[in-house]
Amino acid sequence: MPMPNDSLLARGVTLPQIDLVTAQVVAGALENIALEMGHKLARMSYSSIIRESEDFGAALLDSMCRQLCECPISTPLQLGPIPGYMRGIVRAMEEVGDEFLPGDVIMHNHAYYGASHGPDIGIGVPIFIGDELIGFSFTTAHHLDLGALTPGSCGIVDAVDAYAEGLQFKAIKLYEGGRRNEQVWRILRQNIRSADMVVGDIEAQVAACRLGAERYTELVKQYGLETVLASSESLMRYSERMMRQAIAAIPDGTYAAEDHIDGFLDDPNPRRKDLRIAVSVTVAGDEMTIDLTGTSPQVDDRPINMPLIGTVDIALYVTLRSVLLDSALMEYVPQNDGLIRPISIVAPRGCLANPIYPAPVIARFCPGNIVASTLMKALAPVLPKRISAGVGNLKVAAYSGLIGENYWVYMDITEGSYGGRYGRDGMDAVDTLFANTRNNPIEDIESHYPLQVTRYELIEDKAGPGRWRGGLGSIRDIRFLSDGRGSLEGEGNKYAPWGFDGGLPGTPGAVTLLPADGGAPVELPSKFPSYKFAAGDVLRTVSPCGGGYGDPLERDTARVLSDVIDGFVSVASAAAHYGVVIRDGAVDEVATAALRAQRR
Repeated sequence: MPMPNDSLLARGVTLPQIDLVTAQVVAGALENIALEMGHKLARMSYSSIIRESEDFGAALLDSMCRQLCECPISTPLQLGPIPGYMRGIVRAMEEVGDEFLPGDVIMHNHAYYGASHGPDIGIGVPIFIGDELIGFSFTTAHHLDLGALTPGSCGIVDAVDAYAEGLQFKAIKLYEGGRRNEQVWRILRQNIRSADMVVGDIEAQVAACRLGAERYTELVKQYGLETVLASSESLMRYSERMMRQAIAAIPDGTYAAEDHIDGFLDDPNPRRKDLRIAVSVTVAGDEMTIDLTGTSPQVDDRPINMPLIGTVDIALYVTLRSVLLDSALMEYVPQNDGLIRPISIVAPRGCLANPIYPAPVIARFCPGNIVASTLMKALAPVLPKRISAGVGNLKVAAYSGLIGENYWVYMDITEGSYGGRYGRDGMDAVDTLFANTRNNPIEDIESHYPLQVTRYELIEDKAGPGRWRGGLGSIRDIRFLSDGRGSLEGEGNKYAPWGFDGGLPGTPGAVTLLPADGGAPVELPSKFPSYKFAAGDVLRTVSPCGGGYGDPLERDTARVLSDVIDGFVSVASAAAHYGVVIRDGAVDEVATAALRAQRR
């Protein structure tokens, strides 16, 4: 059977010219297929991270592994890497002389073969018409345990290499030629905690992929393969053209910025903390090169490294699309392979942004969000009205325990925040940039796990002051109702989100253990490995607040008053940062004018 390099497209078949109406009709049908795949995956999944937080991706690819469409309810960090997953599968299969067969279902999560990180398992189904390989149906999803040293597939921040992060699958066939590979399924069940949940989620991915393959086949039979491919290529060229136009509007030159991540603040080894992220952007005509030279060297024995393909590239592509092709300011541009054609990425081998196997990568989103934020910082001088100030990073905790002989595992996200933007305040309590998972309802948590959410609210009086203030982060207290374990991966406990154009920086986050016995609170770092909690212990996670945009003394006094009334800003801070005097629930205009004049 053929590999992708034997396909119709690889053989250089000339596609027919296609009219825009047909191209849009086909594009709409493709997106509906991906959307249906996503709904099926979410509705069939067992875990809340997929079912509620929608931490998954679904897409269709052509036979050259180019993305044709994606599910719009998925997250960028799941969707973006899908072409890289599939190319990694092709590469792995070619290395061992394997081939695609009708009825195959392939499982893949190898972070050095295109996957974002180990817990995000990709499931791919090759699509055939007769003997012709015409494309792939693909899903990704985060899974809550993959049999690593400690429970949960996040917070394994003491992993010394990729092998310590859990099971690695490099293009493994769950089904071969339509026949179920029972030995592989047996390995999964025997090596994963909460096997019913995790294996059930994998089966949901398989079902969604098969649905996508079936719908794509029906579409090809309706319109013909050449028409579908020609429509897709037309849209890719349109997306490429729009991205090139946006790049060409930026003055030629090189723009650079840097930022830092905590790393492991409690570690005595200086090479594991206070790590630099460097980004330079060179614009030449309608092409752009993003260079991460100057980024700190990889950390060989801690999972803070980022795969270049699957994490770094997606952080950069998503940010560029958001900045240059903002759908709030212009027409919608389809998401497909054409968007990335004008963009080149350079990252020295052996740095945080391009590690060498088997350096661990499971906590890759921590620096990944800072890569994205630093790209905006680099572009800020030439695109000041398109970027936001510094973002507040996320925290992801893994909670687990035993009920008899059976594990329960839960993954919880404390949302971050965006920096202020031109004309708008930063968004409050959201997953930032390329993470973008949804909020998991408290009712869902407390009905499924021995956990109680005792506090969940916006952080008051901490957002970066500015003409448009930074977003408010969130604070979350979770109490263990029985003995259990917890671990954490996060960022931003030391380095505050940056302010822009006179706006002030936001505030760092924090992590605190509140012991059940009423003892003194214990301050914890932004990352810690599996830790035993007693019943009644509370883990408090606090996310950073976004940076401010513009001079705070230029903020509309009515907006300052509104923030004070809502409890977002205190009366004292209104005066100290914004020069606004509030008395008896109203702005004292005379005193405010005098104070602002004095402050200026």
